[in-house]
Amino acid sequence: MTEISCDVVVVGTGPGGEALVPRLAKAGLDVVAVEAELVGGECPYWGCIPSKMVIRAANALAEARRAEQLAGSVSVAPDFSFVAKRIREEATANWDDTVAADRITAAGARLVRGRGRLDGERRVTVGDDTYVASKGVVLNTGTTTFVPPIDGLAGTPFWTNREILEAEEAPASLIVIGGGAVGLEMAQAFARFGTAVTVLEVGPRVLAVEEPESSELVASVFEAEGIGIHAGITIDGVAHDGEVFHVTSGGVTYEAERVLVAAGRRSRVDDIGLDTVGVEAGRFLTVDDSMQVTDGLWAIGDMVGRGAFTHVSMYQSARAAKAVLGEDLPEYDDSLPRVTFTDPEIGAVGITEAQARERGINVRIGSTDVAASSRGFVHGPGNQGFIKLVIDDDRGVIVGATSAGPYGGETLSALAFAVRAEIPVATLVNTVYAYPTFWRAIESAL
Repeated sequence: MTEISCDVVVVGTGPGGEALVPRLAKAGLDVVAVEAELVGGECPYWGCIPSKMVIRAANALAEARRAEQLAGSVSVAPDFSFVAKRIREEATANWDDTVAADRITAAGARLVRGRGRLDGERRVTVGDDTYVASKGVVLNTGTTTFVPPIDGLAGTPFWTNREILEAEEAPASLIVIGGGAVGLEMAQAFARFGTAVTVLEVGPRVLAVEEPESSELVASVFEAEGIGIHAGITIDGVAHDGEVFHVTSGGVTYEAERVLVAAGRRSRVDDIGLDTVGVEAGRFLTVDDSMQVTDGLWAIGDMVGRGAFTHVSMYQSARAAKAVLGEDLPEYDDSLPRVTFTDPEIGAVGITEAQARERGINVRIGSTDVAASSRGFVHGPGNQGFIKLVIDDDRGVIVGATSAGPYGGETLSALAFAVRAEIPVATLVNTVYAYPTFWRAIESAL
């Protein structure tokens, strides 16, 4: 075993880790980046970027079909090979991380390939080498697909987010197990490429972390598009006969060419040596607002359970960098803006109405129908959506909001700033909203 000295070891180079390493290196620190898979992590290779390419392509098909109601006769012939090629050539370089790896080394950091494991305070072992960090260690080990303990599932060739985004053609039929953001995004996108899709959700509704109105909107749009939505069910077993999947739910058996497991993610906190530094992890790793776990140990990204989003990991990366470098930290922004990229998009920020009431907030709700707005009227087909504002009436500020509809994630930006900055509702009411925009619907909700 060889001991190698350095200032900082970053274990895992997902979006947050990938940003952290060059920032620390350019500040003059001797940084070692440890990566067992691809530099950049899940997002650029099997998550955000390739999935949005599929969604962009699928939405183009949907818009072309809407032209029949707006502009004239249109013929659409879906071909998944176009987007599959784009994912390989433009997004992932055929799942090659050379460019990302070169950015790390060009910044002056060392990149070590292998699985890193804590081996005491400020120590990380990779293979036969132990890196001893004078300042400390930053963990960014991310998450893996949670595979629910459904009878027979583990022995079948099911897809996760990785396999579905590596696919070169759209299957004839697909069962999606899980009604969260990933499952819903892929369900709608592949349905628009001609796949017969069924979504199975054991919870009472799809998109359960968001407002019930969001769940209802997505379910109604999916059903209108021919996507089967079955929530509040049991999934008793999964079998594969060599050609077809058979998923049993009570007295019903669903059949499809492929099954996508999108039932959530599991933090990579096991077997990374936390016991060697006296840290016990539950579902997530607990950190303070400087991202510190304990003296000389920080953690960022999905593994800390403060929002499983690339933008959150990047934000936490910047905070960890300041903490490691001894710089002043501003207050932690916990407003948590987020977008589910279905069509319509579901943008949300802050807390839901139910969460606000659970906290004892004196809640007042403002809402409006996006389709009835001036821009919704002009938009026509595909204009379903709503704005919902959750207001703390005692303080006169918005504590949560949803922007669902065309470009819902973009319209969300105004609401995200309103929640983050606690802009008084009186100020928001006394504001000019450009006409005719989806943004103007916020005024109607107010």
